[in-house]
Amino acid sequence: MISIPLTPAHLRGAQEVESTSRGLRPHRLPAWVRTQFPDPQLMMMEAQPSGIRVVGKTSAGHLELVTHPTRLAYRGVDRPRGQVDLTSNGILIGSDVLSGGDVTEVDPQTGSSTFRSGVAHVSVFADLPEGDKLIELWLPHNESVELVELRADAPVAAVAPAGPVWLHHGSSISQGSNSSTPTGIWPAVAARAGGAQLHNLGFGGSALADPFVARVIRDTPADFISVKLGINLVNLDVMRMRAFESAVHGFLDTIRDGHPGTPLLLVSPIFCGIHEDTPGPGAIDPASFGTDQIRFMATGEEADTAQGRLTLRTIRACLASIVERRSEDENLHFLDGLHLYGQDDATKHPLPDALHPDMATHEMIGERFAAYAFSPLGPFARRSGS
Repeated sequence: MISIPLTPAHLRGAQEVESTSRGLRPHRLPAWVRTQFPDPQLMMMEAQPSGIRVVGKTSAGHLELVTHPTRLAYRGVDRPRGQVDLTSNGILIGSDVLSGGDVTEVDPQTGSSTFRSGVAHVSVFADLPEGDKLIELWLPHNESVELVELRADAPVAAVAPAGPVWLHHGSSISQGSNSSTPTGIWPAVAARAGGAQLHNLGFGGSALADPFVARVIRDTPADFISVKLGINLVNLDVMRMRAFESAVHGFLDTIRDGHPGTPLLLVSPIFCGIHEDTPGPGAIDPASFGTDQIRFMATGEEADTAQGRLTLRTIRACLASIVERRSEDENLHFLDGLHLYGQDDATKHPLPDALHPDMATHEMIGERFAAYAFSPLGPFARRSGS
């Protein structure tokens, strides 16, 4: 076995790579954002490398990736650990569940937390296909990791990026909440089906039309872009309709400053029964404390929409209207999130916690997105390479 010196050139989907005492920590937001707006929720989410891959060309038959994970856990709640998935020439051939690492455990009833340190984890992938191959080690979408070492029985060379880049921004659903594997989150499913290189800016609890995220998208090379807004703006109850509509226009204007002709898809929220007609804030349902599955609830009142408080239904109508009124932008498109997951789907595939889709539903959403966006007549068709 030889030690492969990992460099930023081995990584795809990272906005920035930080050198630490242990190795490399990939980030999904640049340092200037982390300095300017160090919100704890956003900082935790951007450090979780959803969509980021270690990529290389190799003839190795045996790989070992050493990582030091950091995660958040809730006392009394069983949440799946992160995983590392391995693909060879685009085919998924292995998955490894993380263990060890550092953990901050939070009591959801009191808010108190306890920190425990742990040891590094070694993901072992043996009996790889023979001959030269392109390998991609998909990092966990729900835990942050430091990349300590890559070991193999043959060199692993960094390769130049190939294929169109799809830059996507969204909420925890886009980051992958309730999916078990990093290749199983819906943007990864869609990207793999569409032959695109995923750059995922899905941030749990943090898709809030923030101007600095629009600037990051503006300055990031991409062949096509999608923005999925809605659920966080409702369940955090951060603005009213007047501010929301203006914020979305500003968000799109900023993106267009750097990507004037790039295909841009605005996606409205998928179905979520608790917030269809009831504003936020959202909260954990106290009745689910002490059970195996926490559930979320809406705490607003339906009548509050008269004062401009947001619901998923009013947001969908607003986003559709925004795209219609920007019809001079022929590369701006709209996708109703109900086409990805609607009310009928909620009967067949209910959201386990009333907010996030499960593994099978992530796959369904990803397949539906790819069938629309990457189809011959879809908004990403001319640059999809398919």
